[in-house]
Amino acid sequence: MGNRFQVKDRFADGAQYIDGQLRAGTSGRSHTVVDPATGDEVLTYELAGTADVDAAVAAAKRAFPAWSGATPGERSDALHRLAAVLAEQAGDFAYAESLQCGKPLKLSTEFDVPGTIDNTAFFAGAARHLQGQAAGEYSGDHTSYVRREAIGVVGSIAPWNYPLQMAAWKILPAIAAGNTIVLKPAELTPLTSLMFAQAAKEAGLPDGVVNIVTGDGRVAGEHLVGHPDVVMTSFTGSTAVGRRVAEIATATVKRLHLELGGKAPFLVFDDADPEAAAHGAVAASLINTGQDCTAATRAYVQRPLHDAFVARVAELMETVRLGDPFAPTTDLGPLVSHAQRDRVAGFVERARGYATVVTGGEAPGGDLAAGAYYRPTLVAGAAQDSEVVQSEIFGPVLVVLPFDTDDEGIALANDTPYGLAASAWSRDLYRANRATREIKAGCVWVNDHIPIISEMPHGGYKASGFGKDMSVYSFEEYTQVKHVMYDNTAVAAKDWHRTIFGDR
Repeated sequence: MGNRFQVKDRFADGAQYIDGQLRAGTSGRSHTVVDPATGDEVLTYELAGTADVDAAVAAAKRAFPAWSGATPGERSDALHRLAAVLAEQAGDFAYAESLQCGKPLKLSTEFDVPGTIDNTAFFAGAARHLQGQAAGEYSGDHTSYVRREAIGVVGSIAPWNYPLQMAAWKILPAIAAGNTIVLKPAELTPLTSLMFAQAAKEAGLPDGVVNIVTGDGRVAGEHLVGHPDVVMTSFTGSTAVGRRVAEIATATVKRLHLELGGKAPFLVFDDADPEAAAHGAVAASLINTGQDCTAATRAYVQRPLHDAFVARVAELMETVRLGDPFAPTTDLGPLVSHAQRDRVAGFVERARGYATVVTGGEAPGGDLAAGAYYRPTLVAGAAQDSEVVQSEIFGPVLVVLPFDTDDEGIALANDTPYGLAASAWSRDLYRANRATREIKAGCVWVNDHIPIISEMPHGGYKASGFGKDMSVYSFEEYTQVKHVMYDNTAVAAKDWHRTIFGDR
């Protein structure tokens, strides 16, 4: 890991990054980034106001003609340089991500940061492959081809659970396609988004291509989404807030991409490897302290394996080590804030009235009492229509329910409003294939749960939103497809004209 820079010094000029420079916000209100492991202040900064959003959008609009006019090779080269800068500063990025989020450093170091570097390298290559349908004479008398063109200024909003990766998922496909962007990170966790924009400048990207406004959703976020010079918005966050974003974007006829909540099912058939399923469930439910929209939250286990699965998962959860995010032995850090910890605890406390808390279900005391920690929690015996099964908890909580037939298991897996991710566990190829076909989710893993790769799309069904992050499929969000058609006949009076005037 690199030297631990002093955050207050790094952002002494403010937490807005506009037209290549850090500056203070103008809202007249401040916000404090807090280390959720200790409750200590990390940085207090001035929030963005509407004037800051206007300045950032204006900078992006000025930068758009030159950046969109650059060749794919030039944009690709810039992103390759950005990947190199990120790799050089990987230690600082991992430290800042763990400091503001409470993630164990091993997660930031081995998942968040390398995943972001890989994503940057992927889009450096993808920038050269903005492909359309091959040119051809589809009408007989004309040659047609398809252009993919940049759409303009993108105004995007990223969440607090994966601040660095989500910033990259918003920024990279947008700028690879020739757009410019204004990103609003969550005010709780702005550090690595700002660092990413600074790294882009170090890599030689022109000022104004990447801008960051750090403010709250109701002021900065809504003004950004509704801004007349923003032609598209991409939002990752809760379904409730996504509805509000959609209302604003629709009113101004913007292109819209939404990646919203999840309640991922973890479907274990009776021929599954029980040890693999138990280990997978613990890892998939506890990643990022459960603050992951694709995390396993509902384990449906066929009845012959159910009781043993509950016992083994509880046993494994009890070995998970809570502690200082920067300690190498720490497995699980705090939630992002005390408010989020208390929200999660509320779900579990209410569940005690209708289900069994098998293990966990409490905040630790002692040295960890000052942090936003919550023990890994396993709940059994809840009904399918109960709150703990249907609602997104966003914490280290796994609910286990039994099922009897394959039909029932798949039906239960689909029985929530969400459809972002799911997994099926079976040694039977046909059984697993059926699950991948019939589970309504944007990603279905077989005998694993959580891995993502830059080459494949990420996005949901139903109330989990629409559109894709990562992969070349994301260019569907960030490019305008234009049909160009040339006449090949050089005939003045064409045969089809007689349908409008004259005779053949």
